[in-house]
Amino acid sequence: MQTSVRSMPSAASAAMVVALSAGLLTAITPTAHAAPGASLPFTSVEAESATTTGTKIGPDYTQGTLASEASGRQAVRLTSGQRVEFTVPRAANAVNLAYSVPDGQSGSLDVYVNGTKLARTLAVTSKYSYIDTSWIPGAKQHHFFDNARLLLGQNVQAGDKVAFQATGTQVTVDVADFEQVAAAATQPAGSVSVTSKGADPSGNGDSTQAFRDAISAAQGGVVWIPPGDYKVTSALSGVQNVTLQGAGSWHTVVHTSRFIDQSGSSGGVHIKDFAVIGEVTERVDSNPDNFVNGALGPGSSVSGMWLQHLKVGLWLMGNNDNLVVENNRFLDTTADGLNLNGNARGVRVRNNFLRNQGDDALAMWSLYAPDTNSSFENNTISQPNLANGIAIYGGTDIAVKNNLVSDTNALGSGIAISNQKFLDPFSPLAGTITVDGNTLVRTGAMNPNWNHPMGALRVDSYDSAINATVNITNTTVTDSPYSALEFVSGGGQGYPVRNVTVDGATVRNTGTVVVQAEAQGAATFRNVTATSVGSAGVYNCPYPASSGTFTLTDGGGNSGWSSTWSDCSAWPQPGQGNPDPDPTRNLAKGRPATATGSQDVYTPGKAVDGDANSYWESTNNAFPQSWTVDLGSSAAVRRLVLKLPPSAAWGARTQTVTVLGSADGSAWSTVVGATGYRFDPATGNTATVTLPSGTNLRYLRLSVSANTGWPAGQFSEVEAYLS
Repeated sequence: MQTSVRSMPSAASAAMVVALSAGLLTAITPTAHAAPGASLPFTSVEAESATTTGTKIGPDYTQGTLASEASGRQAVRLTSGQRVEFTVPRAANAVNLAYSVPDGQSGSLDVYVNGTKLARTLAVTSKYSYIDTSWIPGAKQHHFFDNARLLLGQNVQAGDKVAFQATGTQVTVDVADFEQVAAAATQPAGSVSVTSKGADPSGNGDSTQAFRDAISAAQGGVVWIPPGDYKVTSALSGVQNVTLQGAGSWHTVVHTSRFIDQSGSSGGVHIKDFAVIGEVTERVDSNPDNFVNGALGPGSSVSGMWLQHLKVGLWLMGNNDNLVVENNRFLDTTADGLNLNGNARGVRVRNNFLRNQGDDALAMWSLYAPDTNSSFENNTISQPNLANGIAIYGGTDIAVKNNLVSDTNALGSGIAISNQKFLDPFSPLAGTITVDGNTLVRTGAMNPNWNHPMGALRVDSYDSAINATVNITNTTVTDSPYSALEFVSGGGQGYPVRNVTVDGATVRNTGTVVVQAEAQGAATFRNVTATSVGSAGVYNCPYPASSGTFTLTDGGGNSGWSSTWSDCSAWPQPGQGNPDPDPTRNLAKGRPATATGSQDVYTPGKAVDGDANSYWESTNNAFPQSWTVDLGSSAAVRRLVLKLPPSAAWGARTQTVTVLGSADGSAWSTVVGATGYRFDPATGNTATVTLPSGTNLRYLRLSVSANTGWPAGQFSEVEAYLS
C-alpha cells in the first residue's frame, strides 16, 4: 500500500551522503533483542566492497536513481569486459546475484571461479524491471533491480574468488548471495507424485491438470513435486487438506504467475520446498498474479519457498487462522511480498527474506474485519522500492518483533503503524500494538507527495485517531537518511496520535532529527539515546498548525537529542544544523504555563506571551507560590531571564526564587537553590539566572518564597535560553 497525497510546507530538495554499512549481510540466528532478522541459508556480499574494474555508483537517496534502490545505496556498474570479483565468505556451491541492466536490454555475465571461466553463464535481463505505476501519486518509474541465480557446478570455499564479467551489455551489480545448496530431497513414502499423473518435468508440456489430479488423489497426504521445471498455465483451486512438497527450492521449480487462487478452504494446506517463478512484468492490481490469492484455510503453512517475478507473494483474504509463513524467500514482486488482507487471526510470519518489493514488503491491512493476534517476527527485508518495509494498517493486538529492514525508498518507512484505511469498511488499530526488537538501517525516504521526509519508524493517524496502546521497545535506527521516529496525521486532518511509549531506542547517524512530531497527541520516551544527529533532536510542528500540540514526555534515560528545531516554516535538511541554538530564541515563549494560583486577570500565560507589560501575579499573602512552564521537550537550558514590567511605576524589589526542573512534570529536582533576585526599573526590571552546566529539563518551575515589593510572586516574562 502507498501513502497518498497531502499538502505540506515545501522543503529544499534533499541531497546528502550518509555513512553506509558495507560488506556482509550474514546469516543471523534470531535471539531476543540480540540479532534481528531471519536466520538465512546464505551470506550476502555487497559489490561495492568487492574488487572491481568497473565504476562504483552512489550513495544516492534521490527517488528514481539506480543507486537509491541498491542495497547500501551503492552498486558497481560494469561495461563490456569489466568485472567485479567477490571473495567467498563461506563454503558455497550456488550464488544469487542482484543486478540491473538498462531498460529494454538483456544479456549474460561470464562467471569465473578462482580465475577459471565456467562453461555456464548467468543470464541477465530488464524484462522484470522498470515498473511504472502512474496511478499511484508520487510514484516514478522504479523497480530497477532483479535477481538471477546459478548453481556453480562445484564447491567453493571461504576465501575463494568468484567473478562476474560483462560481455556486451552494461550490468550494474548490487549484491551477491553465496549459498551451500543441499542435494535434492527424495520422495516421501506414500506420497503422490505429480509425474505419476502426467506432469512434465522438462517444462515443455502443460502440467496444470496433473497437479490437480495429484491434489485430488492425495487428500490427507502429500503431493510430491520431483526435481524439474513444471509449467502451470492456470491457477489451482479447491486446495485443502493436503501437503504440496518439492525437492528443494533450487531443484523443483514451478513456472506460473498464479499458483493458488481460491476464496475459501477448510484448511490444513502445507506448501513447502520448491520455487514458484512467474512472468509478471508489470503491476496490474485487478489481476490475481500471486503465488497465493485468497485463503489457504485454518492451520495451514508455507515454508521453504522461493517466490519470484510475481505481483504479490501471498495476498491473503478470508479464513487463514493460525497460518504460519516461515523460511521463505520473496524476490522481485511488483507489489507486496505478503499482505494479510483482513480477518487474519493468529497468523505468524517469521524468518523470511524479502528483497526488491514494489510495495510494502510485509503488510497487514484490516479491511472488512480486523487482523487479530498476528505477528511479523524475525524477517529480513531489503530494498522495498515504493512503500514500507513493514506496514500495519489497523488491526487488534498486533506484534512486529525482531525484524531487520533496510533501504526503503520513495513512499515508505522501515516500519509504519498506521490508520490509513484506503477502503471501507476498515478496522482501526486497537488493543496493544507491540513493536519490539527491530533494527532499521537506511530506512525512511523523501515523500514526493508531502515534499518532506518520512521517518524510519512512523506512527500515522492518517484517517482516524490512534487510540490503541502502541509500545515501541528495543529499537535500533542506523543511518536513517532523515528522521528516526515520526508521529504524523498523514491525511492532513490532524487526528491525534495517543498512547505511545518509546522505551529503549538507539539512534545512530540520523540525517535530520530523532523525533519528527507532526500530529497532536503524546508519547513517552525512555532510554532513547542518539549519536551523530544531523540537525536537531526534535522537530515538533503539528500539521495542520491549528490541530494541537504533540507532547513529548521525558521518562528518563534519554540522551543526545535534547535540542528542538526552531523553524516550523522549513523542514530540516540532512546534516543541516539547527538555525537556532542562538541565544535569541526563547524556549518558553508561547508554551503552556500553570501556577499554584493567580490574582484576577494576571494569569500564568501572561509570563510567556511575549509582552513584558502584561504579567502573572500569584495568590496574595500565601507564600510560597510557584509558576511552571512546559518547554515541549527536554532541553539543555543554560540561562533564564526573569522580567517585571519596565514601567517606572514598578518600584525596585527583590524576589526570592528557587529554580526546579523535571523531565516528566511529576518528579522535580532543585536546579538553583533559593536566591534573591533584584528587579530595578532603572536597569530594565530584569534578572538573569545562570543554570549549571549539564542541566537538562523539559518542565521549568520557579518557586517564589518572598517578594519585598508585593506579597505575591510576579513575572511579566520568563525566558529560557540554550546559552
